[in-house]
Amino acid sequence: MTAATPDLPAASRDLPAARPAARPAALPVAEIARLSGDILDRVGSVVVGMRPALELALATILAGGHVLFEDVPGLGKTLAARSIASAIGLDFRRLQCTPDLLPADITGSFVYAPASAEFVFRPGPIFTGLFLADEINRTSPKTQSALLEAMAEGQVTVEGQSFPLPEPFHVVATSNPIEFEGTYALPEAQLDRFMVRLSVGYPDAQGESRVLLARVSRRREVAMVEPVIDDATLRAMQDGVELVDVDQDIAAYCVALAAATRRHRSVEVGASPRGSQGLLLVARARAVMAGRDFVIPDDVKAVAVPVLAHRLSLTVQAWTSGVQASQVVTEVVNSVPGPPSVGAARDAARATVPDAGLPG
Repeated sequence: MTAATPDLPAASRDLPAARPAARPAALPVAEIARLSGDILDRVGSVVVGMRPALELALATILAGGHVLFEDVPGLGKTLAARSIASAIGLDFRRLQCTPDLLPADITGSFVYAPASAEFVFRPGPIFTGLFLADEINRTSPKTQSALLEAMAEGQVTVEGQSFPLPEPFHVVATSNPIEFEGTYALPEAQLDRFMVRLSVGYPDAQGESRVLLARVSRRREVAMVEPVIDDATLRAMQDGVELVDVDQDIAAYCVALAAATRRHRSVEVGASPRGSQGLLLVARARAVMAGRDFVIPDDVKAVAVPVLAHRLSLTVQAWTSGVQASQVVTEVVNSVPGPPSVGAARDAARATVPDAGLPG
């Protein structure tokens, strides 16, 4: 008996299409902003009262990151993830995490095929465009760690053989923060892989009424969202975001915010350079979604809490005193001076540049 290698038809016939050889041309900022608005409007027709969280989730995907929704059950986290996947044209798979889930249940495994007398790799549900790990804190740390390589490198390794995941590939996970029995808190290394952690919160009375009326009007339980773009267009949008440069002052501001979390009296371990990088990338994607080809300090401030809060480890004294990591980040944002508005600085610079070379 032999093990089929990835280049043999027996090992590759069940794998989704791997990374494309040629990428579509990057889209301009204005087109990315228009498509982003269309995606959010389409998702918002089904997911009610979550516009700010949806904007951050889409910005994270455009920045190439992964999203963690941490909130109480029943707020539409799974519906939001499924709707975003449908709107951006990605293949979607959902896995309900349980204590007896094994790493092979996520990544896949080699299975003996009697017809060929070989061990053939059968891909797991992670071989998709957008993978939803529902209630990820209900599965064991061993199984949670199976996502680390996939989230960081876009591949999985099984029995010494590496298999690339489809591109784009994104993980959206949900976590229930109110239950502790039978759950396993995500370790710091796992939390740091998520670019943002989002909390939806309860809707107001008007928003909750809209949720009820939307359910009645569609006459069925399952809400369907038609695609706005396809996966190739999403890659072109992501490439367009990557082409946008960031002012040096903005980068220094992101570094200063991350550094301030490391010096804070309530913090044991502050944000790493991955945190400051995530801050910059999500802020840039947010700026592009707003139709700008430059990042302003308000973009950084708007994403600071969802990007940095889950990366902080608080001291025992702060934890027992009820201090929240989000409070620490808010205090840091309020205390660290920001750079001047980049947009205003650019406009001023352009106004002072003489029209050299033009006929008088």
